[in-house]
Amino acid sequence: MYQLDDLLHLMARLRDPQHGCPWDLKQNYASIVPHTLEEAYEVADAIERGDFDHLPGELGDLLFQVVYYSQLAREEGRFDFAQVIDGITRKLVRRHPHVFPDGDLYGAVDVAKLEEAAIKQRWEAIKAEERAEKAAAPEQLSLLDDVPTALPSLSRAIKLQKRAAQVGFDWPEALPVVDKVREELDEVLEAMSENDAEAIGEEIGDLLFVVSNLARHLKVDPETALRAANGKFERRFRFIEQALREAGRNMEDCPLEELDALWGEAKKLEKQTPSC
Repeated sequence: MYQLDDLLHLMARLRDPQHGCPWDLKQNYASIVPHTLEEAYEVADAIERGDFDHLPGELGDLLFQVVYYSQLAREEGRFDFAQVIDGITRKLVRRHPHVFPDGDLYGAVDVAKLEEAAIKQRWEAIKAEERAEKAAAPEQLSLLDDVPTALPSLSRAIKLQKRAAQVGFDWPEALPVVDKVREELDEVLEAMSENDAEAIGEEIGDLLFVVSNLARHLKVDPETALRAANGKFERRFRFIEQALREAGRNMEDCPLEELDALWGEAKKLEKQTPSC
């Protein structure tokens, strides 16, 4: 069975200037990023579908992305895969003092047990210390500095909101957020009444941001919820397509009322079908 060292060797061979793969030789950090995001989503999709037969393959694809970046960096003399492993291991040992009390990965086990809330609080405190250490000018450090801009927008909204909540900039409960959702929706309607395309776009953005905030307060991951909603829409739309196909009709020729009735049938069938 191949080991991690074999994968690192494979990656080096793919990038060999004389005998490597032409496609791999043309890649750089930026060109690989879309593949990394795609592989991460495929891992999430396999988990959501419970497809554990294919999950090892998807995880391998994702691991290969890390190996790829590390090879590019090694060629430039920046860092290598060993430094990536060393860095994440050191960071996780540091962030889990309740598991590694003496900072030693193989040290004695701490018998004292902390409550989950205390562990999370300590984790955030340690992360805050790390952010301060990274800052060349701590007085200019923003709490939001290291929230990645490349994250999906809904996920990034949640991270921004959580970071602001650490210093008390947050609603105390969900109901005021519901009021804010209504307020933002009214502003969308106002922009629509003025036929102001730029304002409509801005207000829609505000509405989505507040809806994601409501999801956070209700302990719902908005990315997961939206993926589920996408899947639900797709199932119901496919049901309509199939029903019309069996009837020998084109969707374009059907009135919206009929399509909506078929949508209702799809909903009823979903409720009648037991979930696995």
